[in-house]
Amino acid sequence: MGDDAAARATTAGTTSAGTAASGPPVPEPYLTELAAGVQAFIQPDGGWCLNNAGFVTDGDATLVVDTAATERRARLLRRRIAESGAPAPRTVVNTHHHGDHTYGNGVFAPEATIIGHTACRRELLAAGHQLHAMWPQVEYGDIRLTPPELTYTDELTLHIGDIKVRLIHPGVAHTTGDTIVWLPRQRIVFTGDLVFHGGTPFVFMGSLSGSLRAIEVLRSLDAVTVVPGHGPVTGPEVYDGIERYLRHVVRLAQEGRAAGRTPLEVAQEAGPGPFAELAESERLVANLHRAYAELDGAAPGAPLDPVAGFGDMTVLNGGVPMACHA
Repeated sequence: MGDDAAARATTAGTTSAGTAASGPPVPEPYLTELAAGVQAFIQPDGGWCLNNAGFVTDGDATLVVDTAATERRARLLRRRIAESGAPAPRTVVNTHHHGDHTYGNGVFAPEATIIGHTACRRELLAAGHQLHAMWPQVEYGDIRLTPPELTYTDELTLHIGDIKVRLIHPGVAHTTGDTIVWLPRQRIVFTGDLVFHGGTPFVFMGSLSGSLRAIEVLRSLDAVTVVPGHGPVTGPEVYDGIERYLRHVVRLAQEGRAAGRTPLEVAQEAGPGPFAELAESERLVANLHRAYAELDGAAPGAPLDPVAGFGDMTVLNGGVPMACHA
C-alpha cells in the first residue's frame, strides 16, 4: 500500500511487537464457518494491515483466499487450516496486490499455485516490499515476495471438488487488479477491499467511479454472506453504506474543486460528517485526491502522488501517522 515515496510521507506508529504504540494488544485472528467446507479467517480489528482471508475445501483440495501481512499471521492461517482437518492448500487466490493480502503468499508456495488478476501481479512486482516502506518497525518475518504465477483478465472459474469458485474482475476499483471470489451455490462472496465493514473505504490507488460500479457488480451476485477485506463477516446490506460514503466523497470533490479548494481543505472542513462511526476516517482526504484526479480527466488507476496522499492523511489524522497493527 505504498512505496518509498509513501514511506517519506509517514512513519510507522507501531512497536516491533505489532501492537499500537499507545493501545492494547490486538486480538488474535479467528475462524468462522460460513458453509460446509468454507471458512473465513477474521483478523480483528480490521484496521490498517489487519485483513481477512479464508479457505474453501472439499476434503481433498483446499483453496485459500488471500494471506496476511506478516509471516507469523500467515503461518497461523496455515495452521488453522490444518487444524480444521483440511489438506494443505494447493491454490491461493489474491484479491489484490496490497501487502496485507499478499505478503504471506510465500508461506504457501511453491506447494500452492498463486492466482490473481494480471494487474495484481504487475502491481505487486512494482510495489515490492510496500509495507516495509510504510511501516518499517513491524516484525514482518521472512517475507518472500511471491506474485501470482497464474493470471486472468476478466473471469476465471475454479472447482474445489463440487464447489464452484468464480473469480471476477470488477474493473479498476480499490486497485487496478481487484478480484471478487464468488461461490454461487453457497451464495458467499469474498470481496477483498472492495468492502470495508466498519472501516472507511480506500480508493486512492484505484477509482472512485470504478468502486461505485464494483458495488453494482457485487449486488448483482445476490450473495447472502459477505466476507469483507477488513472487518467482521456481514450481509449484502453493507453495500448501501459504502455507496453512500462514495457518493458523499463525489459530492465533496465536486463542490471543493469548483470552489478552488484543495482536497485537504475540503476534508478538514467536512470532517467525518455522517460517517463518524467508520474507522480510519483520515482516508477521506486520499479518496478526495482520487476524486479530484477523475474530475480532471485522469484514467481510473492512474498513479497519484503518494507523498501528497499519505502526507495529507497524516495531517488529517492530527499529525499522527497511521498505525499498522499486524
